[in-house]
Amino acid sequence: MRCPVCRKDDDRVLDTRSAQDAGVIRRRRACNGCGRRYTTFERIESAPLRVVKKDGTRIPFDRRKILGGMLKACEKRPVALSTLEDVANRIEAEVCRLHDREVPSTVIGEHVMKALRGLDQVAYVRFASVYREFEDIRAFQSAMDELKPKHEPPPPGRRRRLAGASK
Repeated sequence: MRCPVCRKDDDRVLDTRSAQDAGVIRRRRACNGCGRRYTTFERIESAPLRVVKKDGTRIPFDRRKILGGMLKACEKRPVALSTLEDVANRIEAEVCRLHDREVPSTVIGEHVMKALRGLDQVAYVRFASVYREFEDIRAFQSAMDELKPKHEPPPPGRRRRLAGASK
């Protein structure tokens, strides 16, 4: 491993741990040349997963795109970066588990929307507006309606009077 500071290929491993769901190894290293410490991650390399986009084109799967989309949706929202990274890792693991070589982009988008819906409703609507390509206010309202609980209590209003009760 080359040191990111001095570029020497002479380091030692200080600590090794499994990270996330044991599919990644985290190594803490120290450069023998300049003494700087840095962290590396090792993942199992498998056949590359490809994403089939709406227009039929195929691109390599990139977890950073999932994280980037969620970061944009959560901008100025109280959602921690570590939470979004965990969500991106879970989505990546789920997609790789369910799909062997290719995955439709719509499947990934639905996973992201489901995760954002549970994290932050504003971020969910922001992401949905781009992902579903809202063209008018009705489409926006439809996404808002999805956030409402299935069984809402009746709106506050006049109470029914009990029989025999006086004013």
